[in-house]
Amino acid sequence: MGTTDLVAIRPPQHGLPKPDRPDLRSMDREELGQWVAESLPGPAFRATQIFEWLHRHRARSFDAMTNLGQAVRATLSRSASLGGLAVDTVQQSADGTRKLRLRTNDGHAIESVLIPNEGRGLTQCISSMVGCSLTCRFCATATLGFIRNLATWEIVDQVYEAQDMLERQATAEGAQWTPRITNVVFMGMGEPLHNYQQVRRALAILTDERGAGIAGRRITVSTAGLVPAIERFGREGLGHEVGLAISLNATTDEVRDRVMPINTRWNIARLLEAVRGLPSPKRRRVTFEYVLLDGVNDDPDDARRLGTLLRDTGGQLNVIPFNPHPGAPFARPDAERVKTFVRQCRRGGLDVTVRRPRGDDIAAACGQLALEGNE
Repeated sequence: MGTTDLVAIRPPQHGLPKPDRPDLRSMDREELGQWVAESLPGPAFRATQIFEWLHRHRARSFDAMTNLGQAVRATLSRSASLGGLAVDTVQQSADGTRKLRLRTNDGHAIESVLIPNEGRGLTQCISSMVGCSLTCRFCATATLGFIRNLATWEIVDQVYEAQDMLERQATAEGAQWTPRITNVVFMGMGEPLHNYQQVRRALAILTDERGAGIAGRRITVSTAGLVPAIERFGREGLGHEVGLAISLNATTDEVRDRVMPINTRWNIARLLEAVRGLPSPKRRRVTFEYVLLDGVNDDPDDARRLGTLLRDTGGQLNVIPFNPHPGAPFARPDAERVKTFVRQCRRGGLDVTVRRPRGDDIAAACGQLALEGNE
């Protein structure tokens, strides 16, 4: 991808596939309740039963819903559908990180990453698009183009496929307990807030106590800076439920325009204005992600500017040393330069963490998801 291809936002090559029958896994509990009321005469609690089968028990067929009568299951089979991703490959890193390549029903590949936590449980990095609508130059996914958005069920099924895999492995090994996915980050392929409706519905499903039951405080949505969607995120109260991470990666518009062309639509000042406008009494703390690029955005002046830009946002700075990938026009700063940059940011009053690479030996680290050139 050359500099002439760096438009701010690309259109999708395809729309969302339209199933012949409504896919029940793409409905949140309220939507499912409405559909059941119209399509399945019977007790009101039936919608909750079906929702639990879909999202708590991760049922793969209507026949598996054994507390529903045979006639009800037959009606469901005729009038609704259940989508499911196929697992193509699973790669494991030396540090225990696993990358899943998943295949959609229309033949596209996406990737998701499982990262072991320090204690029990795992964090899963999930995708929201096939490819990406943005053209950030440090990110390998941008080289794939923008094929299409993922449907709600394709987003949540990444979590379910991974959890099913963990259960199968634990059973095969005779383990006493099955590792659980306790944290979810929307930081895989795609710009989550550019697929707002599907991501919003997926969040409702994943956090539902009758469904996957993942605590909202353990979910983070990352964005490259789609200001109208960030403002909507605030208006609709999502910031009270889940975390928001802003991919900043520069301290001047000149550099950010080159690194992240989305900045030509909404510059740094406008982006930070939107962040400061998020409802503050209960909202989660915002994280600012800063991919450190050698000789581009990592000098002392950048550190000083970050202190000025972020001081009154109440946010945390997450420094991410660049993860190399083929064809990238950047390099990772050496360890001493990273330490110096972080030290200077802390002197400026910022709360700084450094994300160490996880899974970079299998191209699973931040910014490396690109299907390794194979569809």
